[in-house]
Amino acid sequence: MTVSSQVKGCFASVKNIEATLETLANKTQDQEAKKAFKDVQTIMNTVQNDLENQVLYLTKEEPQYKS
Repeated sequence: MTVSSQVKGCFASVKNIEATLETLANKTQDQEAKKAFKDVQTIMNTVQNDLENQVLYLTKEEPQYKS
């Protein structure tokens, strides 16, 4: 497995986690839990953006990592 495919897999996992957090936030009635889910979702969004930038870097700057 190449570095690029590992980063892409991590990116997909983070997107899934972010979507799950949103679902949990929407389902809970507990306002404190809802805020916690939304706060973590915001953090995961930042991680997702960073990983997306890394994927773009790998495919542009490191041709051996193109998949």
